[in-house]
Amino acid sequence: MNRFGEMHCSIAQAVSIVGEPWTPLILRDVFLGLRRFDELSQDLGISRNLLAQRLDHLVAAGVLVKEPYQERPVRYEYQLSESGRDIVPALLTLMAWGDRWSTPPGGPPVLLTHSCGARFRPVVSCPHCGGEVTADNFTVEGGPGAAQGPGTMVLGAPGVASGIS
Repeated sequence: MNRFGEMHCSIAQAVSIVGEPWTPLILRDVFLGLRRFDELSQDLGISRNLLAQRLDHLVAAGVLVKEPYQERPVRYEYQLSESGRDIVPALLTLMAWGDRWSTPPGGPPVLLTHSCGARFRPVVSCPHCGGEVTADNFTVEGGPGAAQGPGTMVLGAPGVASGIS
């Protein structure tokens, strides 16, 4: 386990689960319907050993669920768990950032359409007023679990009222 999992910070905890290289792309592919090991390996071009490690890690963390689809030999497919489905909006937000700041030649490779029929760009919004959340329009204060420690010194500091962690 990396040190992120030892930090008293929700971002560090999340990174310890989904922040390894290849992991967001594995989650993307499983969400889009590639659920079998060979499909994931072929689509991503990732080594089989590394893919197996990432899948095992995501299953152990409860982000993916491993279901047998064949008995002899036993073969599995992977599905997003509830926590895995909850990370999809974060992946979409990361995609939107990539579309804006590092778009591949020819433009964004994916367009999104909401269930209402309208195309959209993922944004984080306030659940109360519906306004878009940006780096300039919110504040942060220590929560009930705030504590100072390695990598989280700002969390337990008195008077913390801006920035994020």
